[in-house]
Amino acid sequence: MLDANLKAQLAAYLERMTQPVEIVASLDDTEASRDMQALLKDVAEASPRVTVTETRGGPHRTPSFQINKPGHNDGPRFAGLPMGHEFTSLVLALLQVGGYPPKVEQALLEQIRALAGDFDFEVYVSLTCHNCPDVVQALNLMAVQNPRIKATMIEGGLFQDEVAERQIMGVPTIFLNGTLFGSGRMTLDEIVSKIDTAGVEREAKKISAKDPFDVLIVGGGPAGAAAAVYAARKGIRTGVASERFGGQVLDTLGIENFVSVKETEGPKFALALEEHVRHYDVDIMNLQRAKALKPGAGLVEVELESGASLKAKTVILTTGARWRNINVPGEKELKNKGVAYCPHCDGPLYKGKRVAVIGGGNSGVEAAIDLAGIVAHVTLVEFDTKLRADAVLQKKLHSLANVAVIVNAQTTAITGTDKVDGLTYKDRATGEEKRVDLEGVFVQIGLVPNTEWLKGTVELSKHGEIVVGPRGETSVPGVFAAGDCTTVPFKQIIIAAGDGAKAALGAFDYLIRS
Repeated sequence: MLDANLKAQLAAYLERMTQPVEIVASLDDTEASRDMQALLKDVAEASPRVTVTETRGGPHRTPSFQINKPGHNDGPRFAGLPMGHEFTSLVLALLQVGGYPPKVEQALLEQIRALAGDFDFEVYVSLTCHNCPDVVQALNLMAVQNPRIKATMIEGGLFQDEVAERQIMGVPTIFLNGTLFGSGRMTLDEIVSKIDTAGVEREAKKISAKDPFDVLIVGGGPAGAAAAVYAARKGIRTGVASERFGGQVLDTLGIENFVSVKETEGPKFALALEEHVRHYDVDIMNLQRAKALKPGAGLVEVELESGASLKAKTVILTTGARWRNINVPGEKELKNKGVAYCPHCDGPLYKGKRVAVIGGGNSGVEAAIDLAGIVAHVTLVEFDTKLRADAVLQKKLHSLANVAVIVNAQTTAITGTDKVDGLTYKDRATGEEKRVDLEGVFVQIGLVPNTEWLKGTVELSKHGEIVVGPRGETSVPGVFAAGDCTTVPFKQIIIAAGDGAKAALGAFDYLIRS
């Protein structure tokens, strides 16, 4: 199953185990079970601390396996073959069950161990999803730390009947005790805070008690991370309040245009950003969504959704942007039931089906090209009279036999009861209403800035972007902004990072002059 190079790497990793591990596999006579059997044989051969026991049938999904401490049966379970992006999840589960300590703050580990109640998590994934491993690894860690928490990864491509029965049209999708818990990428902190409401209240009180910062950065994407590094290097008291450290980068698959980094993936890049910031004396307050900005004499106050409040001499706004919705009937109601925004994550769930991509820019055309290799047919719908993507992408798109392009078309509705069954659009040339029958719709029409909470406080453009000057200054003294939430053109990671550095220097200059 594993090639020689991967076997050698696995053996090197498993040397870090300090305790024996028992893998119990539930198998049948299918090819998938034979593949799992071969994988587990390779795992057992990679470490003398690993033993494998095989069972036939039983109460568990087949094929699946559970990684346990000797004498226990409460470890994380993998239903399906954890290869592709999920191979790392398998390795980490083996290490953690085998006694290797996770790289998580002690306070969070203690919070997980103290959770009261029984939590049975099931997370449906696809092996090409770059967001799924974060969720799988978080739930597995929780299961290792607390015996009352169970975690099962389910590979949707193998258990398609379950996917259909539960109407799962996007990954990762998490169920807790049989009820839908969440969908999309979630960090360990997010999952724990969602089930431990008392912990959220404790954290809010802790945050409110903090002394004022010299610079408070609101947002933790590339712009926020760069601002934090540049501010901290000036030796001033720096804090970061972020809804999700890493921002939209976490949802980005491939990054190939950040100068000096030839190629990387979004989650890996986001981790590097956080590690760089933590190298300095920066107070990171994650999972904190900003609610209101209150300028004052000498100090600016930022109110958070959690009920906490922070004060600072200067504030740098780096709240970024999010996928733009088309805002038609059916989009909100059928989200994750056929309406999706990440073709890399959710594309495999539509194998052999008909889908549409809305948007004719680079992201839309790239999505259509990627999906064409998986699905039965792709219909690309563009509002403009022509596609706006780069010529090389358009050439590739038009070479694909299972792609149809409709331009000058205004999407009017996404239809379906429990799941998507089509979309309707208006031909802008004739005014005629038309319909396309399909099973999935991928929306790729750009970004909208996360600035609604700032209306009436700082000057915004007609598009909702924060109006900034050459130093990142806004219309409010002491308040600066950087990145995709601002009027700076060309929303690129490297531009956001540069903006963040510039805003931090602008804020420092403001401090020493005022």
